[in-house]
Amino acid sequence: MDVLLLEGLKIAREQGVDYAELRGVTSTEQLISVKNGSLDTLMESETRGIGVRVLLAGYWGFAAAPALLPEQIEELVLQAMAVARASALGGGEPARLSPYVSVQTSYKSPLEEDPFAIPNADKLELLLAADQEMNLPGVAVRQAQMRFRRERKQFVSTLDSVIDQTFVYSGGGLTITAVTDEDAQVRTYPCGFGGNYASRGYEYIRELDLVGNARKTAEQALELVRAPLCPDEETDIIIAGSQLALHLHETCGHAVELDRALGSEISLAGGSFLTPDKLGNYRYGSNIVNITADATISGAPGSFAYDDEGVKAQVTPIIRNGIFQNYLSGRESAGAIGRFSSGAMRAQSWHHLPLVRMTNVNLHPGHGSLADLVGGIERGLLLETNRSFSIDDQRLNFQFGTEIGWRIAGGKITHMVKNPVYTGITPEFWSRCDGIAGPEAWQMWGIPNCGKGEPLQAMMVGHGAAPARFRRVKAGAAR
Repeated sequence: MDVLLLEGLKIAREQGVDYAELRGVTSTEQLISVKNGSLDTLMESETRGIGVRVLLAGYWGFAAAPALLPEQIEELVLQAMAVARASALGGGEPARLSPYVSVQTSYKSPLEEDPFAIPNADKLELLLAADQEMNLPGVAVRQAQMRFRRERKQFVSTLDSVIDQTFVYSGGGLTITAVTDEDAQVRTYPCGFGGNYASRGYEYIRELDLVGNARKTAEQALELVRAPLCPDEETDIIIAGSQLALHLHETCGHAVELDRALGSEISLAGGSFLTPDKLGNYRYGSNIVNITADATISGAPGSFAYDDEGVKAQVTPIIRNGIFQNYLSGRESAGAIGRFSSGAMRAQSWHHLPLVRMTNVNLHPGHGSLADLVGGIERGLLLETNRSFSIDDQRLNFQFGTEIGWRIAGGKITHMVKNPVYTGITPEFWSRCDGIAGPEAWQMWGIPNCGKGEPLQAMMVGHGAAPARFRRVKAGAAR
């Protein structure tokens, strides 16, 4: 494929484009799952192709095709140029790109055990062992799964960059449904969305310890069926890391995507209340709230060496001491406000345009433990693991539901409650944060299906978080 990329680059230069980049991507995926003691899914797939993006007189053109013959690469470049000319007919401001430094390099994500070298029989044995642990009276549906992806991205551009990156992603989880005549409840481990994920090998599956956590998770599902409803009240809450990851994702991660803030990527999930005039002066949260987008954390699901524009991965301060500081951006969106790209442009595959995407958007840890946070609440709730959410198109008004909650009274956890929900307005909510647990409670969570764009692209992103406490929050029960 690299020969085709270089030939396409040569043709683009000969055709006189202002800029061109070519991405060759080969992606291999595997999903294996069991349900109620039997194999449910064994899916393996591979896709490969080339995407060409060109800039002509300030307007973009893009074309893509699956594995090509040498004589077809010229046609692909010419198609991208034709799209750029057609884009110019629609008018609008020509793209202004932020500065760029060319690079020739390669990168491989950390890997101890190649998941594609592990026999399927071994994976199935582990999943069935977890299934057996979940097989308790009252449990109606037991599901366990693993998912793996290997992706090689080769990138060349007319700015003399040549980048070769290989990523391996691994993840897995459990889902248990308990049912009685009166109610049904779902409990997952370690979180929803099919489990937790990392940019690592099969060693990550071993660390998840699906078998060792299966029985406890099933017992919680059964207890949830009998638990009382979460009370309706304004109260203090603690949000555990598995839920806070999605809360960060929806109220901060999407809100700081600069293409949303500029209105250029608004059709699927809306814009953002964090408009450029708020940079450096808008209070997003309390003084203890510090949020950073970090694409350099080894093994994190949103990490890489260079984005799909060839810009180096970065550590970008988003919120400092509660004040909004920076966006996630690409060369065009950053250039529109006179800044440098934060290196956040990524595409799902060879046939998708790169968009501004989250990397690893993390809440900095604070001090102390979860028990310390609980001890500071006279009456409140501890909420864990997302079950549902709704948020408006400016990322302001939200409602989240969680799988499970616990009542806190007199600084102690007293009993389980079910169907908890909480609501708020983003800056007011984060301004009520008065406690974040320390580094020992901080964990990286992976979201494998962040959706954006038309056509829709799903992206792997990460969120590091420790449990955090929020005062005077409206909570209740979903009915």
